This record gives sequence, structure tokens and C-alpha cells, in this order.
Amino acid sequence: MSKRYVFLDPDGSGADRGWAFVVVAAPTGVVYQTQGGGFGCVPYEQEGYLVPLFGRDLDEDLKAIFVGELKGQGARGLEWPAPLLDRLRDAVAQLRVYGSANRDDTWPAALALDGSRLAEADEAWVPVLTPDGPGYLAWENSD
Repeated sequence: MSKRYVFLDPDGSGADRGWAFVVVAAPTGVVYQTQGGGFGCVPYEQEGYLVPLFGRDLDEDLKAIFVGELKGQGARGLEWPAPLLDRLRDAVAQLRVYGSANRDDTWPAALALDGSRLAEADEAWVPVLTPDGPGYLAWENSD
């Protein structure tokens, strides 16, 4: 089976509206791609399925960390100071996913930062745990 590639926000038009998604890792044949890493403009991708997040200013706390605190320099491999890591963990935990492939309900569930993959965390691409397993939280890169 050949893979299909979908680039999230290919023309930057989401900048005025904001957006946030979770790409849950799964063998779907669809690979979601995005740009992250602040000014580094690092390409990221994950095969799986896309779960949109709903709400206003979903990425506000994340941008405060990656654009404000880290100045858009990216964070891949960063040795996270404990207070900043706590802020990241809290920012991720504030986000909710609705529905689940493994459950019959539509109740929102909190995301959790996946500490086992913390070295992969970067602006606009953060490893998370969902009710359906591992994935990545993606939002608009600041560059």
C-alpha cells in the first residue's frame, strides 16, 4: 500500500485562526507532515490519524513557552529546566481530545506530555499520550 502525505497548514493560512491537532500514531497509510522547531523550520511527520482540537487560543500557553521563553529557537534535545518542563506539562494537560477510536463515548480526555519521548519535543511538535496511545501535538510554528 502506498502512503498518502498530508501537510498541515501548507500555505500558512491558519495563522490568523490558530489551529491545533493531535496525530495519533497508527498504521493508516496516511502520513501527516508539518513544520516545527521555531526558526529552524524542521520538517516533522507521523503516520496515523488526525484528531482536531477545539477551542480558542489553544496554543497560547505553548507559544508563551516556545516563542516567549525559548525565543523561537526550537527545543529538540533541550535539557528542560524543571519550572519550564512543569509549564509544558500543564499546557499539554489543559488540552482535550473528544471521542476515541477505542471507546464509545465522546467525553473529552486530557492529553499528557509523553516524558519518555521528551527529547523529541520541539516548537509545534510535542510528543503526547492520548486515550488511543502515543502521538504528537502539532500547532502553528512561529517562523
